[in-house]
Amino acid sequence: MAVVETERHGQIFVVRMNRPERLNALSHEMRTELSAAWNAFRRDDGLEVAIFTGTGRGFCAGEDMKESLAKGVAGGQRPAIEDPFMSGALEKPVIAAVNGFAMGGGFMLVERTDLRVAVPEAVFEVSEAKRWLLGGYNHGHIANLPYPIAMEMALGFRFTAQRFYEVGFLNRLVPAAELMPTAMTMAEHLLTLPPASRVSTVHMMRQMRPAPGPDMQRLADALHDHGAKSDLMESRAAFAEKRKPNFKGWNDPQDRYRTPTLEQAKAK
Repeated sequence: MAVVETERHGQIFVVRMNRPERLNALSHEMRTELSAAWNAFRRDDGLEVAIFTGTGRGFCAGEDMKESLAKGVAGGQRPAIEDPFMSGALEKPVIAAVNGFAMGGGFMLVERTDLRVAVPEAVFEVSEAKRWLLGGYNHGHIANLPYPIAMEMALGFRFTAQRFYEVGFLNRLVPAAELMPTAMTMAEHLLTLPPASRVSTVHMMRQMRPAPGPDMQRLADALHDHGAKSDLMESRAAFAEKRKPNFKGWNDPQDRYRTPTLEQAKAK
């Protein structure tokens, strides 16, 4: 059974994650197969719009924690070939058809898409605060969401599809039976546009998305290293073992009072 399935519907390309027993968690194999699918889509002049979805109860549960623990590498192993969908090199529009849980790395897959349809049962979570030493500070900013909602996202709270629809993160909220037909209808609309207009408009809109500036990125890099790195694997072990984590926090307890500052980041 392929962990990533693809279908062609004229100029529409469907990419479907297919590890339903693991809520489509991102194993190294799945990351590699997704990269291959997106590269094939990018190179094929007969394909213009993609629909990205999952099989079963999950769109994507994010990092495969068990695989990370087995390899001893937090965050999982990335594919050897560039994934143009994640790198931003993919010039063609992608529509998310979110069929269920979109957590952590799965949320980030939805975030990379241009248009989004979801079922009411879908649940979303930005998981960095639970798995790293810095929460997902940038996601609400990229989505142009108000500060308290962006803060809620960054701190790992879960969001229902209804809530995300209300704050403007989702375009459509539809019953499961209408998920793929609705995504197909949106894709077919895109195909009615002049090709240059579709490509140029998607490119322009992507350039206008907010992004943290270089000083903020330097601060984020410093904060990612500010704390006990052992907590990264402890978080994953606790998740896999279904127990409460035993976090250390900082190697030196005084480091909690020496948080890197924006002024320090600017001085670098």
